[in-house]
Amino acid sequence: MSDIITAAVAALSDKLGGDAFDGSAKFVIEDEGSVVIDGDGVRAGDDETDVTMTADSETFQSILEGELNPTAAFMTGKLSVDGDMGMAMKLGAVLA
Repeated sequence: MSDIITAAVAALSDKLGGDAFDGSAKFVIEDEGSVVIDGDGVRAGDDETDVTMTADSETFQSILEGELNPTAAFMTGKLSVDGDMGMAMKLGAVLA
């Protein structure tokens, strides 16, 4: 597992603060791997999820650090969303 995926799992776990996420989402970090968030927590994986969000590592890092709003990333084409847009919005609120 890449250092970026390991760091993403830790950062997303901190953002959730131990709360369960009602639904499932996957972040695909281009050329690195993917992270799944669901009721069981955050982990590296490639499971089927309600929504899949894809971005490069720089965009993902900016979102996690609060420098880039997930909605703005989507609107500018830096973040693609496939699946349940409502679930993506729900996760975006957790990340903000």
